[in-house]
Amino acid sequence: MNEVIAEQLGRGHPLATHLDDFLTDKRNAGASGQTIRAYRGDLLQFTAYCDGELGELSAAPIRAFLADLGQLSAATRKRKRAAIASFCRWAVRHDLLDANPMDRIDTIKVPKTLPRPAAAADVAKVLAAICSRRPRKDLPLDRLRDRALFETAYVCGARAADVGGLYVEDLDLRMDDEHVRIHGKGGSVRTVLLDDRGYVALLKLYLARADYTAGPLFRASINGYGGPLSYDAAHHRWQGYCTAARVEIDIHQLRHAHATELINAGVSIEAVRRRLGHASTETTQLYALLDDKVADAEIRAARRRRDRATR
Repeated sequence: MNEVIAEQLGRGHPLATHLDDFLTDKRNAGASGQTIRAYRGDLLQFTAYCDGELGELSAAPIRAFLADLGQLSAATRKRKRAAIASFCRWAVRHDLLDANPMDRIDTIKVPKTLPRPAAAADVAKVLAAICSRRPRKDLPLDRLRDRALFETAYVCGARAADVGGLYVEDLDLRMDDEHVRIHGKGGSVRTVLLDDRGYVALLKLYLARADYTAGPLFRASINGYGGPLSYDAAHHRWQGYCTAARVEIDIHQLRHAHATELINAGVSIEAVRRRLGHASTETTQLYALLDDKVADAEIRAARRRRDRATR
């Protein structure tokens, strides 16, 4: 049994074994480590409201659990509801539950909000705080790794968790046709063009310094023999570099910044959608709304200049 489950629930809890089996099936189905951790945390929190066997699970404890999350954002509550729904579907499929109690629980609507892209100048400051694109020969490998990792997230518009899961085998660095294969949410795979020459040179330098020919691209241990760098570790290091640069940027804003830059440069919504791996253009369209705000800002600035000139 998973040590976290055994420690927090105890092996005698009626749901302990089932949670362990559920997470094992998710892992075997290819769910990422980050997804597994999120499911485990949400479901362990939910078990505090359950004191009976899985076959007796009803809508009442689920409603009570969700009601106590009222202080959290709609997005967080929706995620926790989704974890319970996935667990219940699994239990019904394995004949552990006769009917799915989630059928009696309303969905949680999340208000759409515009992405918050980071300014290109601020991103440049943080990347420069890690190291330059032409680093010193004595630069520690982990600093070179971090620059390559975060710049990959930025120039590809990829989620940091997806970049952390890249393997050397996902790269195709043939001259003038460089691409990377990114494994995204839900088992999706997309190929992204690497069209920034300076970034490609940095990536090749990193591979040469690390002497990697196969396996995880961004590894956890400084000596280069560890597994993939975890999202939590990458997030912690990114925050440290932001502090050093005196800039506040959430790691996910790198993806938003890339998308916004493409839209502002006139790249089509469909091309941006495919590059970011969005399932539909509806999500990508939000970046076009940001582009309208950029246009509005320019119009306001022009109006202020005109008003000053007529005074």
